[in-house]
Amino acid sequence: MQPFWRVPQQDISEDCLSAKNEERCRGNLLYNTSLYEKARGKSRAAVLVSLCTVGGEPALLFTLRSSKLRGKHKGDVSFAGGKQDPSDRNIVETALREAREELGITVTENEVWGILKPLNDSSGLLIAPVLANLGPLETLTLRPNPSEVEEIFTLTVAHLCNPQNRGYTHFRTGNRYGYTLPVFHSDKYRIWGLTAVALDQTLKLIMPE
Repeated sequence: MQPFWRVPQQDISEDCLSAKNEERCRGNLLYNTSLYEKARGKSRAAVLVSLCTVGGEPALLFTLRSSKLRGKHKGDVSFAGGKQDPSDRNIVETALREAREELGITVTENEVWGILKPLNDSSGLLIAPVLANLGPLETLTLRPNPSEVEEIFTLTVAHLCNPQNRGYTHFRTGNRYGYTLPVFHSDKYRIWGLTAVALDQTLKLIMPE
């Protein structure tokens, strides 16, 4: 099979949100549950990787973090998310709660396809990317929290899979090569870091076989 970034763009857009492909993706994501069970006791956070359609075309929804936030990630592109609260029943509930607080929308567990492989940030925090399909963007009433979100935007799956819009960033550890992470570009935005890793996982998952 061709790598997903070489598949014709019209093929990418047609089937990735079909019922058949959703069933396949849900099945594949079941295998990740054991990865989280092995990491019990670690501090956790979750992000909601939000699939949707815009004018009928598959896309993903992103936020631009407020430049007024503290920390090194202010002003970055991200998915809605945050640390797990003691009151959250599970990590999926964390992602859904954060989406409600940051985007002003209610996402149900039925819309969740599953959890992608865990990510770890530089502090050792385990981050769970929770994948959900929000449906047509036109039917959503988004109410971004201005203290956390500066902007909400979407990029189509076809754009994100276009090799002209993706590349890699090489990081150094001290004076030596450390690691490489994917990066995605548009005319206005740059998606990098763990958000890009979660996005890369998502695109590889949802491409129909």
